[in-house]
Amino acid sequence: MEVKITSENFESLKNGALPLVVDLWATWCGPCRMVGPVVSELAKDYDGKVVVGKCDVDEEEDIAAELGVRNIPTILFFKDGKIVDKHVGAAPKSVLEEKIKALL
Repeated sequence: MEVKITSENFESLKNGALPLVVDLWATWCGPCRMVGPVVSELAKDYDGKVVVGKCDVDEEEDIAAELGVRNIPTILFFKDGKIVDKHVGAAPKSVLEEKIKALL
């Protein structure tokens, strides 16, 4: 299950026991709407192994600025509190799944 990333929970999720995948998106972004269902599927597939979160950049501008996100969708992959991989733009499930497998 995906979690909503907010400024209140971001640090604890980022530094949590499980790797974190963050989908930075916005409601008006066409490619974001294409990637959204794929991210949701991956959240179900890897439930208990990885935390998958969605961060609306319009609602959480501070997080997007802190992470230096300039284009969306951007998917960031965190392990031990650090960004270890990143994907910008739409991507098929197989590409994102390989990046998640590399976290485990």
